[in-house]
Amino acid sequence: MEKLIITVALTGNVPTKEMNPNLPVTPEEIAQDVRRCADAGAVLFHVHARDEQGRPTLDVNVFKRIVRAIKEVAPDVIIQLSTGGRAGRDWDARVAPVRLLPEMASFTTGSNNLPGIVYENPPQFLEYLAKVFNETGVKPEIEVFEAGMINNALFLSKKGWIHPPFHFDFVLGAPGALPGSVKILQFLVDLIPAGSTWSVAGIGRAEIPLATAAIVMGGHVRVGLEDNLYMPDGSLASNPGLVEKVVRIAREVGRDIATPDEARAILSLPPERKNRILEML
Repeated sequence: MEKLIITVALTGNVPTKEMNPNLPVTPEEIAQDVRRCADAGAVLFHVHARDEQGRPTLDVNVFKRIVRAIKEVAPDVIIQLSTGGRAGRDWDARVAPVRLLPEMASFTTGSNNLPGIVYENPPQFLEYLAKVFNETGVKPEIEVFEAGMINNALFLSKKGWIHPPFHFDFVLGAPGALPGSVKILQFLVDLIPAGSTWSVAGIGRAEIPLATAAIVMGGHVRVGLEDNLYMPDGSLASNPGLVEKVVRIAREVGRDIATPDEARAILSLPPERKNRILEML
């Protein structure tokens, strides 16, 4: 079985410090959490940005400050910037993080209902963003909330705009989307092309149970305060604490943890692109 890649979704757009004071918001807080999580075994970091008032933003200057802070304390980790629509709907703003040339960026290949909003990713935008991934060589993490999003990604591949091997992240348990069950996870895994890699992001209480399932199924794991604010015992979580929990589970079942460079090999990330983003700062 491949070594386990642990991704951390550090901040997201929805959680606040009032919900959980461990949430990192400023570039310095995010970077320090990355360092602690990396020390615990995480290698890939899904990054959202917040403005000075703590509100979600797609401002590339904020992303630059975050990336600079991360690279100063954890230069070897894999940075994955968010293109999510909660922080703004302007197409150019959403693709701007990809143009910073991180090793990876998120790519939700469809629309769905989330609490209070329609998460809009219309076909025209998907084509626009896919072409930016193709132009920049940034690897998309295909975020799947519904099964049809897999087919949308494969359609974009047929057009020549995104390229295998693919990496999918199944986001399960969000209200309004697919539930967070092992049965659904297995269903989605069976739909993706051979040679793809995948991880699972369980929302709320589904996080650790689905992480455990992914560990024994040969997939990879995403945890973090973006997706879940609590430990299984009901206490407030921290990003490093969630990583430590996953590492303990993996070790109990005999699965080793990937280093950053081992994760790059598993994900087919060209090592020469490791620090391209530094040229954009």
